[in-house]
Amino acid sequence: MGDVGIGRRAFLAGVGGITVGAGAAALTACETRTGRSPTLSGTTLVVRNFGGSYDEANRKAVYDPFTRETGVRIKVVNFEHDQMLAQIREGRPRFDVMDIDMSNLLLFAHEGASEPLDYGRLKNTRNAGIPQSLLTPNGVGKSYWASVLAYRTDAFDGRKPESWADFWGLGAFPGPRALQGEVDWPELEFALLADGVPLDGLYPLDVDRAFRVLDEIRGSVRTFWEYGAEPGELLSRGSVKVSSTWAGRLQHLIDDGVPLAYEWNGARRQSNGYGIPKGSANEDAAYKLIDFALRPEVQAHMARLYPDGPVVPAAYGHLTESTAMRLASTPGHLLSGFDLDIDWWLENKDAVTRRWQKWLRA
Repeated sequence: MGDVGIGRRAFLAGVGGITVGAGAAALTACETRTGRSPTLSGTTLVVRNFGGSYDEANRKAVYDPFTRETGVRIKVVNFEHDQMLAQIREGRPRFDVMDIDMSNLLLFAHEGASEPLDYGRLKNTRNAGIPQSLLTPNGVGKSYWASVLAYRTDAFDGRKPESWADFWGLGAFPGPRALQGEVDWPELEFALLADGVPLDGLYPLDVDRAFRVLDEIRGSVRTFWEYGAEPGELLSRGSVKVSSTWAGRLQHLIDDGVPLAYEWNGARRQSNGYGIPKGSANEDAAYKLIDFALRPEVQAHMARLYPDGPVVPAAYGHLTESTAMRLASTPGHLLSGFDLDIDWWLENKDAVTRRWQKWLRA
């Protein structure tokens, strides 16, 4: 990976000096706790998640250990959001737990489609260091992911872009670019950072300024990518020299020797979380699964298998430094990036999305 801006000393200080690499023993202890309940053992809990490799990692790190401990079996479904809302409104959701991004958990809460969480039943959230922004009335954060700058390390005569200002620096870093299309929130924040807006001054976004800055590189943006693997494909072929990307999606290419790297400076973080739909048929088991998934050792096991960062800081005491440095919530990355303001985007999404779509097609 590229320069992530945090050394070993800062990393260890950031996690409070907890011993790194203790995960295996801790996870074994986690899986042998006696948590079986005669009223829940044999229950089937239905979890909605994203599917694919994300589901496979959850199966190994969370679901199977949870079943061994509690006797509760996990079934996974992959309903789209409109399907989920329709089932809830009918009063018959065919899932008991929602594993989705926090912006959608907020939308479900606004729709009255999710249960208020009883944090008294989530003991692993108590004094765990989970940010208050992820302890919402109807959803609790479970992992961080981020959009970052990625580049070919052989593209600029040994120089490397270290900021979004460098992404916009066509003179110093010439060549075609790629930015995210309509698959997620428009990357207006990156334009503002390139124009000198500080991390803590981004919101509320100056939309007019952002689009003026985007105009400056419009002719060099070769592609607006629409799926997670696309930036890696574009960079690997040399179709573009720099691109925004979801952190972690290029790691297998880097491990295979493709000359790519990330820059974490200015990373835009988002979070996935858990919620319980209105009408869940297995609320008790749902709470037990959510609480289980927030144990530090379980968070760490998941992070080893899938490149999302834990929300529980103590999880980093169970990770090697090499693994931790690839994750969006390591202490150094938390300082060098920012959290997407969900409330601002939900309030302004219609107007900004219309303008973004018009700009894309101009």
